Amino acid sequence: MLVTTRVRAAARRRRLAAALLATTTALTVAGSLAPASGEGSTVGYAAVQEASRHNGQPYVYGAAGPTRFDCSGLTKYVYGRLGRSLPHSAAGQYTAAGVVHISQASRAVGDLIFMRSSSGAISHVGIYAGSNRWWVAPKAGDHVKLQTLYSSHYSVGRVR
Repeated sequence: MLVTTRVRAAARRRRLAAALLATTTALTVAGSLAPASGEGSTVGYAAVQEASRHNGQPYVYGAAGPTRFDCSGLTKYVYGRLGRSLPHSAAGQYTAAGVVHISQASRAVGDLIFMRSSSGAISHVGIYAGSNRWWVAPKAGDHVKLQTLYSSHYSVGRVR
């Protein structure tokens, strides 16, 4: 019974998220939710909406969805659903042709946030959600979640 209740609740959350995305898209096209310059784009907001649909799904190294993710698998899957192709590695996404590097001050909803290891190599990626928060699949034993971006040592990339 508990499993059935959880399955129904998950299906309901997916339906509500889809309805919210459709409403947000319709309002954005109509102009009432169009972002101000520098605040994000329709694609950026759609990326955050898609990432939010996977809240709570488990981190699995090497996984790229639709029910399990590692960090670059989440970003690859989300942007793939929006018609953008990204490789399945944080470093590969950092150097991908469709990713334009911008300053932290110019970051916007939907931008990719890249973290570096102590050696300086790109080692982690997530999706900026605004208000200094990002969607991320953090590590083994954890799950996809929205969390505060605590570090100021990161690079930003915008998917075109």
